[in-house]
Amino acid sequence: MKLKSRLKSYLAPNSLRFQLLSRSLLLLAGLLIVIGGLQYIFMQGFLYQNQAKSIQTQIQSVPPDAWVLMASNDQGNSSATANNSAAPPDSGLFFPHHHGPFFFLPDTNIALIDQDGTFTELTNGSTSGSINGETSPRLAEQDYQYALQSNDHHLSYKIVNSTGKNEQLIVLETIRTKDHTQELVQVSLSTKPLKDMMLHQLLVFLGVSLGALVIGILAFIPVLRKTLVPLSNMVDKVEQIDAGNLAERIPVDQGQVEIDHLANSFNGMLQRLESSFDAEIESKEQMRRFVADASHELRTPLTAIHGFLEVLLRGAVNQPDMLDRSLKSMYAESERMKKLVEDLLLLAKLDRSPKIQRNEIMLDEVIKEMAPQLRLLAGERKVVLKLTSDLKGWFDVDRLKQVILNLFHNAVQHTDAEQGEIQISLTKVRGGVELSVHDNGSGISEKHLSKLFDRFYRSDSSRTRKYGGSGLGLSITKSIVELHGGTIRVESAVDEGTTFYVWLPLAEEA
Repeated sequence: MKLKSRLKSYLAPNSLRFQLLSRSLLLLAGLLIVIGGLQYIFMQGFLYQNQAKSIQTQIQSVPPDAWVLMASNDQGNSSATANNSAAPPDSGLFFPHHHGPFFFLPDTNIALIDQDGTFTELTNGSTSGSINGETSPRLAEQDYQYALQSNDHHLSYKIVNSTGKNEQLIVLETIRTKDHTQELVQVSLSTKPLKDMMLHQLLVFLGVSLGALVIGILAFIPVLRKTLVPLSNMVDKVEQIDAGNLAERIPVDQGQVEIDHLANSFNGMLQRLESSFDAEIESKEQMRRFVADASHELRTPLTAIHGFLEVLLRGAVNQPDMLDRSLKSMYAESERMKKLVEDLLLLAKLDRSPKIQRNEIMLDEVIKEMAPQLRLLAGERKVVLKLTSDLKGWFDVDRLKQVILNLFHNAVQHTDAEQGEIQISLTKVRGGVELSVHDNGSGISEKHLSKLFDRFYRSDSSRTRKYGGSGLGLSITKSIVELHGGTIRVESAVDEGTTFYVWLPLAEEA
């Protein structure tokens, strides 16, 4: 069953294994066909040239006058003339009547062409040396004249097919006789033996190539399977990953650069997905806490107002002192509820439309303008301003004042009414300006610092509730600071005080 499944994976047309295997084999087969074709073409030229060169060498080994003598014999000249012009006795050459030289290959036709263009057949169709009883093929007259007039000794041969059945190789060689005349020796032979040899070599090459392809298939399958092991491991790992198991990671450094890059990219995607899921879970949890806290904050003043109304309905309206206290308490609770709703609307506005109206302002001048209001809020507490002059930037004045008021009001809530001291500093730092608000109040424990800017979070719910706090002031402050491209951080120690640091860029408005 496992073998069947594996074979199915290799034979499936859309399988990566099948595509790699088939395309590699097709490419290899194409290369072998091209190599075989080129080999056939080059071998054909080599064999033809080698055969022609061998014939030319044999023609040159015969004394020139011997060719003339043999031509004279074929034309009916006397044997005496032949003996007077023959080669020396020690040459060992014999030219029987009506036969070509014995040292040429069998099935060759030989002819002699003189300067006048006279074509003399040295072999004829009745001799055993002729090609299937055929006579020597004749070339065009200009071919013979060109060969006779040429002084080059380069190899000259042609392939002709005058009868339409038997292709022949024709070799022309110029000879110079004793009387200084030039004549041509033409030797022609069939190319069939050479073609049979080339066809045999081609069939051998094709057989070897087919065997190489079969061996290549058998050898390439295990190599391909081993090469794709990292990819198979990645597939197995991905199948184990789902929405509830995003912590899994694909192993890297498997020895293949592409697979390692893919694994790194996939792990990065999993990391982003995991972060997105975590952020979504955290967002849902924050929304749940936000709804619960908002409901709780709104329920408290509503419950108080409802209670005072019940007291009034039971007859307290006829008691001036009770009526006065009830109305004042109801007014305070309604103010608190109004402030809470305004803060919620402001946060919703900042989240929905994060845009601010920037204007060029002097930061120290803005804080100096707020000084009377800040001292009024501080009461008996000491207020110290340490401001660096001429710090100009592009800010939303109203939002920036709200940041200062929120931080100052937070400092007021956590410092002693008589011994408290609040210091506001403004200094220029690299790339921007730093606004700090320091108090000598009760401080904040380290466990609360990381959640201090969360909505409705209060480190000391009893004290903030006493002063009407809802836990939204620092959240609003952080949102406004980030809209200006700045950052906010806090440092605090219990019983020593708290300092809020706000960094704002001084870059001009684009």
